[in-house]
Parts: sequence; structure tokens; C-alpha cells
Amino acid sequence: MGVLTLLTDFGYRDHYVAALKARLLQLAPTLPVLDITHGVEPYNIAHAVHVLRAVFRDYPAGTTHLIAVSDYGASPAGAVAAPAWHAAQHEGHYFVAADNGLLSLLCDGPPERLVRLSAVAPPALPVMATVLPSSTPVAASLNPTRDVLAPAAVSLALGHPLDSLGLPTTEFYSFTNRQVRLQDNRVTGHVVHVDHYGNLITNISREAVEVTGRGRVATVKFGREAVRELRPHFAAAPPGEIVCTFNPQGCLCIAINQGHASELLGLYFDSQVDVWFEERRPDVADAAR
Repeated sequence: MGVLTLLTDFGYRDHYVAALKARLLQLAPTLPVLDITHGVEPYNIAHAVHVLRAVFRDYPAGTTHLIAVSDYGASPAGAVAAPAWHAAQHEGHYFVAADNGLLSLLCDGPPERLVRLSAVAPPALPVMATVLPSSTPVAASLNPTRDVLAPAAVSLALGHPLDSLGLPTTEFYSFTNRQVRLQDNRVTGHVVHVDHYGNLITNISREAVEVTGRGRVATVKFGREAVRELRPHFAAAPPGEIVCTFNPQGCLCIAINQGHASELLGLYFDSQVDVWFEERRPDVADAAR
């Protein structure tokens, strides 16, 4: 038996999370179910991808991740006429989600394996004669997470093969991640997430900075600011000062120690960030020699 994680935009005020867990309890009473978060901004696929990408590798290989964000899927036309859902395998983990572009962003392209899930018809509701004189039963509305995603996720977590859930497919709704631009003296990226503390997480990796910089002095530029020091951690500056550092995932972050960088610096999702490089200048002692 594996592990099942939950990542949703259901929030914490209503009964939605409890209803999902009750459904999972019905399907597999002994299955370990762990919360990643239920605080994803409603319908925010980019937020869900950032959170999932930051943590899924910390779980054991073979873990199943149920993602319930915008769970009816997406459509270029706007209105979703034909909802679709998928199960995928990526880097030794399993993911179950609506066809809304999330999997393409998470995997940075097509997943290693992908199957299309079959929607299970919800049970019909009995008709009250005093309300509707017809004897035709009324179909209950489809709840994608309860009726499609949860059973598929449980099946994978219990060890059933991916191919048992549906037919393999290569067709899915796709987005493209923002790409970092590398030049000889500059790396250009963007803010991809603003976290709970107001820290600005970018898509500029430590590797990109080290490979492009080649030991040169780095200056991080954003808005009207220029920071000439990369610090080892978020508290490596006095309170109120700007800190540029790499987080545990290796992403360049801009923060204000004990302050909200996004609000104070006027930077938000998709704001541009540049790292410029210049040769180290010899100090006075070196020049004297």
C-alpha cells in the first residue's frame, strides 16, 4: 500500500475537505492520506504547480498525488463543454488531475505516461412526487473530485497499474512554462510565486546563475532596485533590508527580512528579474602589486 497526498483549492472554511476525506475513507479505510495544502488560490494552476513541484519529490517513490484545482478542466473556448481528467506517471510518482494544463506545467511537457480517466456516472437521485410529477429519476450533478479523481487516486495508491484506469493518450490541455533567458552577461527570469511571507520566488535557478556567471560578480536587478550580494539565507540581513538568496529548491528569491517584499517592492507574479554579471575588480592591494 502506498501513500496518497492531497492538494486542492478547497480552502479551510467549508466542508469540502472533510467531504473529500470522508469519500477516501469509504474507498480505502486504511490508506495513509496526507495533506500538502488546501490553500491554493481558487483556480490558480500556477500556484498549484509551484507548491507541488517544490515538495512532491520529498515523498517516497510511488506516491500518488491527487490534485483538485479547477477540477472540471479547461477549454480554449472558455466554457468546458466536455470535462476530461487524467492520471499520469512522472519521475516515479503518480498524479491525478483534471485536464487543465497543470500536468504540462508540472512535467514541463508531456508526462512519461498518461491515461485518460473515464467519468463514472453519479447515482440518480429519487424524485419527489410533490415536486416533479414525472417518474424519471434525476441525475445527480457530477462532482469531479469525488466521482472521478478520488477513485482513480485510491486505485493507484493501492497498487493497481496505471493502464487499468483508462486508455493511454497523448492529447491533453497544455501550457508552456516561462523560460529563463541566458545571455553572456545576464540571466533574465520572472517571479513565478509570491509566498505567504511576501517573498518573491523566481524561475532563475542557482545552476543558471553559476553556469552563466562563471565566478563573476552578480547583481540582481528588479524594478528600481539593484542588490549586489547573494546571501546564504533569508535572515542574513538586518530586519527591513532586501535579501536575495536561493531557497532549498535552488530558486532565486527576493525577500525583505521580516517584511512583505511583494507589497513593499511593488513586484508580483510575472514581474521581471535580471541577474547581471561583471568581472571582479582588483582591490587596492592587488593594484599596488
